[in-house]
Amino acid sequence: MKTQTPSPAPAKAPAPKKKSSGGLNPAFVLPVLLIIGILTYMFVFGDGSHFQEGDNTKEPLPGDYFGTVYKGGFIVPILFTCFLTVLVFSIERFFTIGRANGSGSIDDFVRKIKGQLDRNEVAAAIQECDRQKGSIGNVVKTALLKYQQLSTDTELNKEQKLVALQKEVEEATTLELPMLEKNLTIIATLASVSTLIALLGTVLGMIRAFAAMGATGQPDTAALSTGISEALVNTALGIGTAAIATIMYSYFTSRIDVLTYNIDEIGLSIQQNFAAHY
Repeated sequence: MKTQTPSPAPAKAPAPKKKSSGGLNPAFVLPVLLIIGILTYMFVFGDGSHFQEGDNTKEPLPGDYFGTVYKGGFIVPILFTCFLTVLVFSIERFFTIGRANGSGSIDDFVRKIKGQLDRNEVAAAIQECDRQKGSIGNVVKTALLKYQQLSTDTELNKEQKLVALQKEVEEATTLELPMLEKNLTIIATLASVSTLIALLGTVLGMIRAFAAMGATGQPDTAALSTGISEALVNTALGIGTAAIATIMYSYFTSRIDVLTYNIDEIGLSIQQNFAAHY
């Protein structure tokens, strides 16, 4: 009697690769920026050339802003790090979102794809996605490839095909959005945190000013002006950083919203075209 050898189990289909989110890693970038901020405060703002008699423990030279900023105290390097963080991640988001838009105008791309779909030229639309590239090109191409697959499918009915097509668009969009939104949370956080840190520096400066008055029982003009200067320097740095962070966050979120809207518009056109032709 022959023993039957068990047939090998069918190989599992490879899991789809998760799209890399790309962008800078905050865990690496933030400590580096903090070190840069501290070194800049110590050796640039605190350089003796900005102070009387070349000594940074004395008053800054008249009209020398570097020396004035140095006198803002230990809060200054923290605020300067916040400013550098907003600057670096804004530049990084600018290039990342720019690449996501692709190589050509998004409006022209949307018009071409909609026109080709109206003529049922799916292959030409896929070639247009290859030329456009970027996140919008990737999402639309994924949807069009699913479109071609479903157009020859004989097992699913029309409603099931439309659901499958919609799901493909949503999944492709979900994979692309994290890359676009990465690090925006840091910019949004600094828009509010910078103001609070500046407020802390302001309060410490005012405490120093009034403490100098209370120590002698009479106004000490030098100590009072030093404390007020420290408070105002921190206030200016914090408000400036918060303003830039708020503007950049609003700008980037608006660009992402426009990109998402265009993806949704093309996705809807693909589904309507499929419903009309199949």
